[in-house]
Amino acid sequence: MADKEATVYVIDLGDSMADCHNGRSESDLDFGMRYVWDKISTTVAASRKTWTVGVVGLNTDATDNEQDREGLEGYDHISVIQGIGAMSMTALRELRSKIKPSHTSGGDAISAIVVAASMIDVFTKKLKYNRRIILVTNAEAPIDDDSLESVAGGLNESNIELTVIGVDFDDAEYGFKEEDKSAVKAQNERALAKLVGYCDNAVLGTMAQAVEELSIPRIKPVRPFKAYDGPLTLGDPSKYESAVSIHVERYFKTKRAPPPSASTVTIKPEFGMSQMHLDDDGDVDMGGAEFSGVKQMRTYRVNDPDAPGGKRDVEFEELAKGYQYGRTVVPFSESDFSVTKLETKKDFTILGFVPSSSCEPFLNMGETGIVVAQKQNEEAELALSALIHALHEVESYAVARYVQKDGAQPQMFLLKPNPGIEDDFECLYDVPLPFAEDLRTYQFPPLDKVVTVTGAVLTEHRLLPSEYLKEAMSDFVDAMDLSEAGVDDEGRLAEYAPIDELYNPIIHRMNQAIRARAIDPDAPIEPPAELLLRFSRPPKDLINKAKRDIDALIETAEVKKVPEKAKGRYSKKEQVKPLSGLDIDSLLGQSRRTTISPDNAIPEFKQILATAADDAAVESVTKQMGDIVRRLIQGSFADLQYAQAAENLRVMREKLIEHDRPVLYNKFVTALKKSILSGELDGDRREMWAKYIVGGRLGLVTQDESEISGVTGEIAKEVSVLIMSRVFGWFLVTNWHGSF
Repeated sequence: MADKEATVYVIDLGDSMADCHNGRSESDLDFGMRYVWDKISTTVAASRKTWTVGVVGLNTDATDNEQDREGLEGYDHISVIQGIGAMSMTALRELRSKIKPSHTSGGDAISAIVVAASMIDVFTKKLKYNRRIILVTNAEAPIDDDSLESVAGGLNESNIELTVIGVDFDDAEYGFKEEDKSAVKAQNERALAKLVGYCDNAVLGTMAQAVEELSIPRIKPVRPFKAYDGPLTLGDPSKYESAVSIHVERYFKTKRAPPPSASTVTIKPEFGMSQMHLDDDGDVDMGGAEFSGVKQMRTYRVNDPDAPGGKRDVEFEELAKGYQYGRTVVPFSESDFSVTKLETKKDFTILGFVPSSSCEPFLNMGETGIVVAQKQNEEAELALSALIHALHEVESYAVARYVQKDGAQPQMFLLKPNPGIEDDFECLYDVPLPFAEDLRTYQFPPLDKVVTVTGAVLTEHRLLPSEYLKEAMSDFVDAMDLSEAGVDDEGRLAEYAPIDELYNPIIHRMNQAIRARAIDPDAPIEPPAELLLRFSRPPKDLINKAKRDIDALIETAEVKKVPEKAKGRYSKKEQVKPLSGLDIDSLLGQSRRTTISPDNAIPEFKQILATAADDAAVESVTKQMGDIVRRLIQGSFADLQYAQAAENLRVMREKLIEHDRPVLYNKFVTALKKSILSGELDGDRREMWAKYIVGGRLGLVTQDESEISGVTGEIAKEVSVLIMSRVFGWFLVTNWHGSF
């Protein structure tokens, strides 16, 4: 069960909070609310009912609090803007409209803290809660410091954590000191510091540091998940008395963290951009009805010449799963489908042992687990400890078969011992091993020698690095060493990119963008935090330090900049002439090819196009290839020759783009479209268009592919959608992707 939290934000809304200070272009209120909005939006994103939030306004024009209604003095200009409760996007939007600077400064910050503490006491009663009060102020309004000790005593008694974040507060540890500070603000800072000192659990900080730390990604805490709880066996205990059985538990040590996923919704026309959340049942709650949920419906059809339109709908229950076997499909009914599954029982057994030196790094398939003894089982702890130390002493790993539960697919694990010498924690780390089908074995030529066609081995060759190049590369690698390229908190050399500071930029950038859009749907999203981009490039200091070695390597390796190849520009290669100057084709009695054979269309098309002397020859060979494509479609029985026609069309498209003739292809494919839709090619050939041309991305050549094409991507997409609507009906348009 998640921890219960009750947090009350006390926000100074006095008239002085509307001013800008210390060179900032935003007001003190906006500057401070950057921290508050970030914290509240994080609470909203967690979507936990037990994480409750309340907001109290300090220095408000009106007065609205329980203490003032009871007739107590000193609680003027303090208002409860939002009572403690679960936070939603609707409440967040309503709160944004209420956070505005007032025209007064007559409220007392200490009294506002008392109001917040009273709200927490009433809401939480004596239940187990994490209680917090966060005060955001610039301390320009007078503060009554006569009752600091009694207020601190009440906070300590209620076990409330107090956080005071001041705008432009002095902080020696952070290194900030405000110049020309007013006497009132200086006195208030001392009073708040004294209050924090009286509290058992309190902290005082400056807003600049709090805002700066917002860029540090917050890693979501993950509770331990027990993937396995059962015996780890060596041998079969049911058959052999000498077999070993240790009761263990397995947890995940490393597991890939996925980025946030999106849901599909449609915005109602009468509303603008907004948000949604999940209701009690886990269904999408539109939070104000700005969104309409999108329900997806799938229909299944089969060819039926007797049905209207040649298609007939079938129910999902009538379908069967099938596997492709050559050019046919082997069906499996639901009753027969069970034979494809391997019947397994929950199991974790050691099959044998291997030397640790024989385990290659690439054998690790990814996510890692941790195996420990069962809690409060001394016998299991002693047995597992003995196994771990034995593996460590003989420098070996164990190979185990793992089945998480009955019916699950078996996995092979490599168990690595951790005897706890460095971290005082004994365990086995498991990594999944690949099966034979998972390995990819490729042959590559050696890098340290050249083998000639006669079998001779050369150690000196123009393709092999010289001793000078090896030495220059070695110096460069040493100069770019990251093991001591960083600096720790004490200023000493340290590792440059430790794992605990290496954040996934995709996940945290997505979270940053979602949080910004949730807080203010209309405001632009700020660029990624520098902390996320820190390790996307080498450190500048290291580059400057290694510059001499880099220059030496460039000079030794004769590295030269290659000019970028012009996109869409085709330069026709000159024909290589023999030294004798003789015409080889004439001597062999061969004439230059000008026609294409349907049986060898692709090679001959490429050959003629490569030797084309003018535009007329290119147009002629294009027309011939187009005619072959048409005949293949027209003469195809069902879809037997569609794939061959599509391959001819693909080669035709690629080569005409290379030769800067996309207009010829666009002209042909437009005419082909008309022929298919009109039924000129001997029947209904719309499947050729939908599956092979549109689905195979063989449509119009756009300007993104060739600069001289007159078709933009938008035009091609519009034409594609229009044609698809005519082919399959309007209901498939929104589900079709790809260009024309």
